[in-house]
Amino acid sequence: MAGQSDPDLSIFTAPEVEFLAEDELVEIVPNMRMEALHMICGDFGPFMPQIAAKVPLWLAVALKKRGKCAIRPPEWMSVERLMQVCEAERESPREFQPLPFHYIEISRLLFDHAHDDIPNLYMVRSLIEDIRNVRFHKVETGLETISGRTHAVKLKNLSAMEVNIVRPFVVRALQAFYKHDSPEMIQQPEASASKRSQVVDRAPRRDLRPR
Repeated sequence: MAGQSDPDLSIFTAPEVEFLAEDELVEIVPNMRMEALHMICGDFGPFMPQIAAKVPLWLAVALKKRGKCAIRPPEWMSVERLMQVCEAERESPREFQPLPFHYIEISRLLFDHAHDDIPNLYMVRSLIEDIRNVRFHKVETGLETISGRTHAVKLKNLSAMEVNIVRPFVVRALQAFYKHDSPEMIQQPEASASKRSQVVDRAPRRDLRPR
């Protein structure tokens, strides 16, 4: 089940996050004629040659693999837009630029399956990698400010993969601080189980015998 690869941390694996990203809509340009597809997640099509249509990323990749379409990269994947984002990320040491929640997974899937549809592929790939590195550096810098007085951590505009990587560390750090400063606030699993058993033992038992 998604998110249960490590039940102690309740995080997703990278493939699980990528699986969720495949529901994002992208634009394709079909080179074939096909009737509409009726899916559980919605209806897509009908498809006409050279007429753009929006479909989930997983469907776009499936059609691309069969040579049935070209995939149009999202506007945010243009060199001009990525350069603006990269520059803004570097100039703002604590703020994160708004990007699609699954920008890392979307770009990776397009690099893997539609690289011939991406103009200036190597420049786009390099810029996205630079943006990722800058953002992760800012995350690490922000986490260094966590102290015993920190009750919550707010990092606006993080992506799904970034949240998934950061969350376990933040949870562990805050739990450690709370346990050190106020151990009574952290319920131990054994204590919680013992308390539940006491409640059950003290609860009145119903007589299920027929009267």
